[in-house]
Amino acid sequence: MDAQRHWENIYGKKAADAVSWYRPHLETSLELIERAAPEFSASIIDIGGGESTLVDDLLARGYGNISVLDISQTAVDVNKRRLGSASEHVRWLVADITKANLESCTYDVWHDRAVFHFLTGSEERLAYVRQVAKAVKPGGHVILSTFGPDGPTKCSGLDVVRYDAESLHREFGVRFRLLGHSEELHRTPFDTIQQFLYCFCRVE
Repeated sequence: MDAQRHWENIYGKKAADAVSWYRPHLETSLELIERAAPEFSASIIDIGGGESTLVDDLLARGYGNISVLDISQTAVDVNKRRLGSASEHVRWLVADITKANLESCTYDVWHDRAVFHFLTGSEERLAYVRQVAKAVKPGGHVILSTFGPDGPTKCSGLDVVRYDAESLHREFGVRFRLLGHSEELHRTPFDTIQQFLYCFCRVE
């Protein structure tokens, strides 16, 4: 099964709050986005935004230039229905991030919680980094969250790659200046704990 069919199947069978990575609000992500983009006009893209409520919270705070990309049309449709008429103020992109046709130097903030760690092949990861380098403006920020060193080795039936700050930053290279990192213990809807790593970078 290819990646798109896999995720359409996952989102088609499970409710938004019945997947392990679900949080009612992505507090850490919001804090970092507000730090990176104090101006509400900032262009923000949420990679793998799926059914996440991050877009709701960004709109509520006054951000008006938001894009959400996900490989699953089903997940995007769930978000649109939840937002109602507010969804008209969001740019929705259904694509595989390693193959998406993104415009150059477009985004002030690139946010990804729990996509990059699914890229187990070196060519996939290289394609992803190329997308970031192309699409984020010089001086823009990248917020990336993956499973940490003590996180799960599989998720949704797929293998993942776990990272510490050094190994994650190494994937991106010298154009990305690491400004900070933190670990978060995420309590899943099933009352288990998953370790997430957050890295906060600036594109030089």
